[in-house]
Amino acid sequence: MAREDRLRVLARIKEYEEQGRFNDDVEEDDPAIPIQPGDVDYTIRKLSSKAKTRVANFLGKSFFENMIRKKKLIIKEVTGIENATAVTGGAIVTSNHFHLSDNYAVYKTIKPALLKRHYLYKVIKESNYTNFKGPVRIMMRHANTLPLSSNHATMREFFKGMKVLLDRGEKILIYPEQAMWFNYRKPRPLKPGAFKFAAKFNVPVIPVFICMKDSDVLDDDGFPVQELYIHYLPAIYPDSTLSVNDNATQMMDRNYKLWVDDYEAFYNEKTER
Repeated sequence: MAREDRLRVLARIKEYEEQGRFNDDVEEDDPAIPIQPGDVDYTIRKLSSKAKTRVANFLGKSFFENMIRKKKLIIKEVTGIENATAVTGGAIVTSNHFHLSDNYAVYKTIKPALLKRHYLYKVIKESNYTNFKGPVRIMMRHANTLPLSSNHATMREFFKGMKVLLDRGEKILIYPEQAMWFNYRKPRPLKPGAFKFAAKFNVPVIPVFICMKDSDVLDDDGFPVQELYIHYLPAIYPDSTLSVNDNATQMMDRNYKLWVDDYEAFYNEKTER
């Protein structure tokens, strides 16, 4: 993205922050083409899907590892991984969302300790699945991504696929802040979707909060590359005595508090919210 475009995004972040629109999209995306039923093989059952997934994961790993070599992605420190390894079976992983590479940072740090024969699946918005071209399109469509859809029938397939994946022990990354805000450091208010999935399918949530510091390396647009401090926080389990909605609210509030506490401890400042 050109520097001028990024400056417009930063201005929009400031505007939306002042207006309390913390979950609104600040990127300049084209409207999404609705994903139709049958378009997505959510559980990667078909041989063609398996082949495309291998290619997409190879491309994705090559792309992000090249970023690491060039110091465009800097993972400075990982703490609390024992909180993730204590979880057995399927789980929802939540993380703050501030850069296109933050999902790879979570994947790279959680895989050696937890995934082994499993993968980190990523829930993505519809436009990320439909709008990109070239190699990025392959990665967005096939690198273990689970696109949401504005089509209700497609969303039924999404839910069925998610249940299958969680039942077989997969970890699914969801951004409960919803939109990506470039290099935004504070935790934003959360949306309940990720926690409703956890409550409905009776799986825990593994909260991840990524803190940042400016490095002395500039990205292609002239902004400091962020050094990432990846914090795995204590897992949150659903309460069998509560309804799905009450569970989701309780888990969401707990996740947000963990993020706020982590932010305030790392930066030594209050969130002022």
